[in-house]
Amino acid sequence: QVQVVESGGDLVQAGESLRLSCTASGFSVWSYAMTWFRQAPGKEREGVSCIVGDVIHYAESVKGRFTISRDRAKNTVYLQMSRVKLEDTAMYYCAAQLSSGRWYDPAVFGYWGQGTQVTVSS
Repeated sequence: QVQVVESGGDLVQAGESLRLSCTASGFSVWSYAMTWFRQAPGKEREGVSCIVGDVIHYAESVKGRFTISRDRAKNTVYLQMSRVKLEDTAMYYCAAQLSSGRWYDPAVFGYWGQGTQVTVSS
Protein backbone atom coordinates (compact mmCIF):
# COMPACT_ATOMS: atom_id res chain seq x y z
CA GLN A 1 0.00 0.00 0.00
CA VAL A 2 1.44 3.32 -1.10
CA GLN A 3 1.46 6.11 1.45
CA VAL A 4 3.21 9.44 1.83
CA VAL A 5 3.24 11.37 5.09
CA GLU A 6 4.54 14.91 5.30
CA SER A 7 5.50 16.46 8.63
CA GLY A 8 7.50 19.27 10.14
CA GLY A 9 5.29 22.21 9.27
CA ASP A 10 4.97 24.88 11.92
CA LEU A 11 4.36 28.53 12.69
CA VAL A 12 7.70 30.32 12.43
CA GLN A 13 8.90 33.88 12.22
CA ALA A 14 10.41 35.35 9.09
CA GLY A 15 14.11 34.59 8.88
CA GLU A 16 13.90 31.36 10.85
CA SER A 17 14.47 27.81 9.64
CA LEU A 18 12.58 24.54 9.70
CA ARG A 19 12.82 21.12 8.09
CA LEU A 20 10.01 19.29 6.41
CA SER A 21 9.95 15.51 6.08
CA CYS A 22 8.20 13.30 3.55
CA THR A 23 8.21 9.64 4.54
CA ALA A 24 7.04 7.09 2.02
CA SER A 25 5.88 3.52 2.33
CA GLY A 26 5.00 1.06 -0.40
CA PHE A 27 7.58 2.50 -2.79
CA SER A 28 11.13 3.82 -2.71
CA VAL A 29 11.74 7.56 -2.91
CA TRP A 30 14.95 6.64 -4.74
CA SER A 31 13.04 5.08 -7.61
CA TYR A 32 11.13 8.22 -8.56
CA ALA A 33 11.70 11.90 -9.07
CA MET A 34 10.37 13.39 -5.85
CA THR A 35 9.11 16.95 -5.74
CA TRP A 36 8.02 19.21 -2.95
CA PHE A 37 5.04 21.35 -3.92
CA ARG A 38 3.25 24.09 -2.04
CA GLN A 39 -0.12 25.69 -2.30
CA ALA A 40 -1.13 28.96 -0.72
CA PRO A 41 -4.79 29.94 -0.31
CA GLY A 42 -6.25 31.09 -3.60
CA LYS A 43 -3.17 30.09 -5.55
CA GLU A 44 -2.23 27.16 -7.74
CA ARG A 45 -0.03 24.38 -6.49
CA GLU A 46 3.57 25.12 -7.45
CA GLY A 47 6.73 23.06 -7.57
CA VAL A 48 9.31 24.09 -4.99
CA SER A 49 12.11 21.57 -5.39
CA CYS A 50 12.75 18.22 -7.05
CA ILE A 51 15.36 15.52 -6.55
CA VAL A 52 15.97 12.78 -9.10
CA GLY A 53 19.17 10.79 -9.18
CA ASP A 54 21.94 13.34 -8.76
CA VAL A 55 19.88 16.14 -10.23
CA ILE A 56 18.18 18.77 -8.10
CA HIS A 57 15.87 21.56 -9.19
CA TYR A 58 14.69 24.59 -7.26
CA ALA A 59 12.12 27.20 -8.00
CA GLU A 60 13.72 30.60 -8.38
CA SER A 61 11.81 31.90 -5.36
CA VAL A 62 13.55 29.43 -3.01
CA LYS A 63 16.94 29.01 -4.63
CA GLY A 64 19.71 29.61 -2.11
CA ARG A 65 17.34 29.28 0.85
CA PHE A 66 15.89 25.75 0.58
CA THR A 67 17.73 22.44 0.32
CA ILE A 68 16.22 19.12 -0.71
CA SER A 69 17.73 15.78 0.29
CA ARG A 70 16.88 12.09 0.71
CA ASP A 71 17.64 9.43 3.29
CA ARG A 72 17.69 5.92 1.88
CA ALA A 73 17.47 4.13 5.21
CA LYS A 74 14.43 6.16 6.27
CA ASN A 75 12.90 6.31 2.78
CA THR A 76 12.35 9.99 3.42
CA VAL A 77 12.73 13.19 1.45
CA TYR A 78 13.56 16.37 3.34
CA LEU A 79 13.15 20.03 2.60
CA GLN A 80 15.39 22.23 4.71
CA MET A 81 13.93 25.73 4.71
CA SER A 82 16.17 28.61 5.76
CA ARG A 83 15.58 32.34 5.96
CA VAL A 84 11.88 31.80 5.42
CA LYS A 85 9.75 34.64 4.13
CA LEU A 86 6.12 35.56 4.54
CA GLU A 87 5.48 34.38 1.00
CA ASP A 88 6.62 30.87 1.94
CA THR A 89 3.39 30.43 3.87
CA ALA A 90 1.53 27.51 2.30
CA MET A 91 0.54 23.89 2.62
CA TYR A 92 3.52 21.80 1.55
CA TYR A 93 3.16 18.44 -0.18
CA CYS A 94 5.54 15.92 -1.62
CA ALA A 95 4.79 13.59 -4.48
CA ALA A 96 6.37 11.08 -6.84
CA GLN A 97 6.55 11.64 -10.58
CA LEU A 98 4.49 8.93 -12.27
CA SER A 99 4.59 10.08 -15.89
CA SER A 100 6.80 12.17 -18.12
CA GLY A 101 6.65 15.92 -17.83
CA ARG A 102 8.08 18.94 -16.07
CA TRP A 103 9.38 18.46 -12.54
CA TYR A 104 7.11 21.26 -11.34
CA ASP A 105 3.90 20.11 -13.03
CA PRO A 106 1.55 18.59 -10.44
CA ALA A 107 -0.38 16.80 -13.19
CA VAL A 108 2.40 14.25 -13.72
CA PHE A 109 2.80 13.47 -10.03
CA GLY A 110 0.99 11.06 -7.75
CA TYR A 111 1.20 9.39 -4.36
CA TRP A 112 0.25 12.67 -2.71
CA GLY A 113 0.32 13.01 1.04
CA GLN A 114 -2.02 15.09 3.18
CA GLY A 115 0.42 17.99 3.36
CA THR A 116 2.00 19.91 6.21
CA GLN A 117 1.24 23.57 6.95
CA VAL A 118 3.97 26.18 7.06
CA THR A 119 3.00 29.59 8.33
CA VAL A 120 5.51 32.43 8.43
CA SER A 121 4.79 35.45 10.58
CA SER A 122 6.48 38.83 10.61
